Amino acid sequence: MLCAGIDIGSRTIEVVLIEGGSVVETRQAASGFDPLQEAMRLLDGVKPDRLMATGYGRHLLEVAMDTPTVTEIKAYGAGGAFLFPEVRTILDIGGQDSKAIALNGSGRVLKFEMNDRCAAGTGKFLEIMAQTLGYDLDQFGREALKSPDEIQISSMCTVFAESEVTSLLAKGKDRSHIAKGLHRSVVKRAVSMLKRVTVAEPLLFAGGVAQNPCMVDMLQEATGTTILVPEAPQMVGALGAALLSSSTP
Repeated sequence: MLCAGIDIGSRTIEVVLIEGGSVVETRQAASGFDPLQEAMRLLDGVKPDRLMATGYGRHLLEVAMDTPTVTEIKAYGAGGAFLFPEVRTILDIGGQDSKAIALNGSGRVLKFEMNDRCAAGTGKFLEIMAQTLGYDLDQFGREALKSPDEIQISSMCTVFAESEVTSLLAKGKDRSHIAKGLHRSVVKRAVSMLKRVTVAEPLLFAGGVAQNPCMVDMLQEATGTTILVPEAPQMVGALGAALLSSSTP
């Protein structure tokens, strides 16, 4: 039986196809200004026996195609436990939200915290800060990781932080030091959220921000736990939706 999961996020859309308990194909595209159209394009040519949607825009497919949906929390729990059965905590930092999830050891969600009200501490925040500092996104994390020093950033509001960074640059401050300080501020916010669900080792780091080496390094240092990063950290939600579709009666 071919099962598909689609995660319609605010920034990107992922599709995972599974058959016989194994991943057979993955697809990804930017959400763009019309997420439903992009989702339909990604599913073009796919004829799954079952399809389940998750993510920010899951209800678009629910209305358009009568597609069953599942919350991101449950989808990430299922996907994370499939990839790493030993995982007990999941941190997902995506484009415009972040979430911390505590699991019981079999993929069942015990508790979660979510930040979805502003871009603070998300991929969008880091993207804007990278642009302000003149880095591309990949370079941003690498340069921050190499920096021997950091400058503390007082504001987590994207607008105020951008103004603060601009002011620091005008004073001649080293941009790599600023970059490291910005990463530190995001990690502090993430750790604060994780503590509210109780961090248990090992911790799975998912979402696009998990591809940032400075974030991974700082998160491991701040939590003192083993950090697991999937080969494709943005696919965890779509994988979980596919798995849950296969187990739905």
